[in-house]
Amino acid sequence: MFRRAPRTFRARRRPAYSGSSEEEPGGDEELFKIKKPSFNEVTFRIQKKKSLLPAQREVEESKTEICDLEPGTGNNEDTHEEEKEKEEESYSSQSEDSNSADSENESTPPGRRKDLSPVNIPSAACVESARRKRHLARTQADYLPLDVSNGRQVSWRRESSEESEDESDMKNLNFAPKMRTLRQRMTEHMVSVSDESSEDEAQMRWEEQQIKKAVKLSQEIYDDASLCKSQPAKPKFDTSVSLPPVSLEIVKKRLTERITSLQDVHCAHQREYEKYMQDIESSKMTVEELEKSSDAALNYKFYRAMKTYVENLINCLNEKLKYINELELAAHALLQQRAMAVLKRRQDELKIESAYIQHLTTGKDKPTNGGLEGDGKMELLKACEHRRTCRRQVREQSQEADHHEGMSSDDELTPTEVTEFQKSKDNILEDSRKIFEDVHADFCDIRKILLKFQEWKEKFPDSYCDAYVSFCLPKLLNPLIRVELINWNPLESFTDLGEMPWFRAVEEFSNAKNASESKRDDDPDQEVLPRVIEKTVLPKITAFVQNVWDPLSTSQTENLVQLCRNIFEKQVPSKSEGRKAKEDLINAVVLRMKKSIEEDVFIPLYPKSTVEDKSSPGSKFQERRFWSAVKLLSNVLLWNGIVQEATVRDLGLSKLLNRYLLLNLLNTPPGLDNIEKCNKVVACLPERWFEDLGNGSTLPELLNFCQHLLQCARVHHKNNHGDETKEVILLLVKVKALHVVEDFIEEYKLEHLKSIIGSRDF
Repeated sequence: MFRRAPRTFRARRRPAYSGSSEEEPGGDEELFKIKKPSFNEVTFRIQKKKSLLPAQREVEESKTEICDLEPGTGNNEDTHEEEKEKEEESYSSQSEDSNSADSENESTPPGRRKDLSPVNIPSAACVESARRKRHLARTQADYLPLDVSNGRQVSWRRESSEESEDESDMKNLNFAPKMRTLRQRMTEHMVSVSDESSEDEAQMRWEEQQIKKAVKLSQEIYDDASLCKSQPAKPKFDTSVSLPPVSLEIVKKRLTERITSLQDVHCAHQREYEKYMQDIESSKMTVEELEKSSDAALNYKFYRAMKTYVENLINCLNEKLKYINELELAAHALLQQRAMAVLKRRQDELKIESAYIQHLTTGKDKPTNGGLEGDGKMELLKACEHRRTCRRQVREQSQEADHHEGMSSDDELTPTEVTEFQKSKDNILEDSRKIFEDVHADFCDIRKILLKFQEWKEKFPDSYCDAYVSFCLPKLLNPLIRVELINWNPLESFTDLGEMPWFRAVEEFSNAKNASESKRDDDPDQEVLPRVIEKTVLPKITAFVQNVWDPLSTSQTENLVQLCRNIFEKQVPSKSEGRKAKEDLINAVVLRMKKSIEEDVFIPLYPKSTVEDKSSPGSKFQERRFWSAVKLLSNVLLWNGIVQEATVRDLGLSKLLNRYLLLNLLNTPPGLDNIEKCNKVVACLPERWFEDLGNGSTLPELLNFCQHLLQCARVHHKNNHGDETKEVILLLVKVKALHVVEDFIEEYKLEHLKSIIGSRDF
């Protein structure tokens, strides 16, 4: 084997070793030598770009630094030159390998190519991978990424971008005629040499060595870059920097602040811990309560039974409600029929008697064509006089005093009417007792029904309240209470509601205390009794007032007033629910009294000669009508405290006293009769009306009445009737007409009467 003299080749150097076979144009040329261990020494001339990119310059500098930092390097020139020659050989071999890859495939025949490829040569994929790693290291200039797959993708993108840029730049450049590659020239030379076998073996060994060097160099660059990346530079302590002075107080202060903050955090954690412990205890108690009351089967059984019971009760009441309404309506119609019959008879008698007296006052002994012909009307007058005589006899036997003709209600019925009324009433009561004859006591007895709901309330108070049972019970008990009230007439006799069985049962239920604990503070069952009265009792009383009550009857009025006062003060709550029923009742009372004043009050005016004769029919008739109006005034004023005071004063004083009674008093001659009438009128006035009066003035509605009393006092004083005068002055004092009394005493110099008005100074 012979050694050839080294030949000089001119080659173009790329800015980044990308491995492509194309040549870069432009730049200066540079000569370097590559020594082959077993082949000819080859000298390449590298054409260098005139201006390299900054990144490429940094790559070149980094490669130089990496070569300097390799272990085993010395300071002598021989070693350095040897390493430089090795590096140049490596770069030249790699460049030659990459530049001649395509030309080898073209120039070498298939048989020859097969002979030149040994078995231990790396594959093309390995070579391409090593080339990309080397290119990436040179581009980044300091390290290779640990993630090889990602690095390959990044390098591939950068390589493709650089190749595209190189291709775009190379399209605009004019290249020199393409030179044959080293491999092509070596192949041509080796063909001409006789000893081709030895030449091929040397060539293969050289290629293998160059590939190993390229792989080794790229691996060393990657290791060095990773080492530099993994070991960051240690910061150096600058001794020239002055630190702030530290004293014992500062250290103590900081430690105190630190301890305080830690204590605050500890306290917060402690509170949070206590809260968690309380939650745990509460949860345990809840679990225990649930375990104690977790008998779901019994609870379900109770609710199921209660649901069935309520459904059966509602169905039963709905079935009986039609009969209850019919019987209640029949009983009410019976009472209304009797009241209307009495009222109609009284009005007819008043008309007939007034006409009869009018005929008598005309001077005729017998009534002629005045409408009194016929036996029916005369019989009516005789019957009226007979009833009046019977009442007078009864009063005389009982020695009842302070009673005048006309103050009786005159509501007596004939024996036949009484018998028919009682028979009809008994039939209604008998039918009412048969309504629940076929019903079990659990569904018609109010006490047993309430005991069922009481059991629910004691066992499950929360579900009982959530079901709003207290609001449903008044409507549920309404039909049963109405059946018991069919025989109840509050106008005939006063019966306290507390004495009724249904009232006691509901009252016990409302006042019963719940033994089990409940989350609610108020007990809604306390409103059951007031709601029952509102929904059932008050509407029934209102119906009696509208259709049965006779305001001229003192007994009926007193019973009704006492019942209403008892209900409004004790049972009905002062809440918005009970106001409507109460207002409806009061409005019905006011309307009924207005109607009675307009229809039942009649006081005729006769000549003075007729009135002075006390035995004449005209005088007697006028007296009866006056005392009947006084009785109505008394009944109207009984409603004071229930009905608004302004309404009562308007009905009693303005419409009744000033319009009817005062006219009769003015036409009555001064005397004992007049004083008695005035005294009765004053006795009807409520005392509370005069409690808050001041300045010695009376009520505005009584001014005319006080003037009449003053006139009577003057007449009696002129007639030297001292007792009568004193009695009239007392009436003025009762109505608080003190100014009138003062003026009268000063006018007539009656100093002895000053004691009547007490300690008032003149």
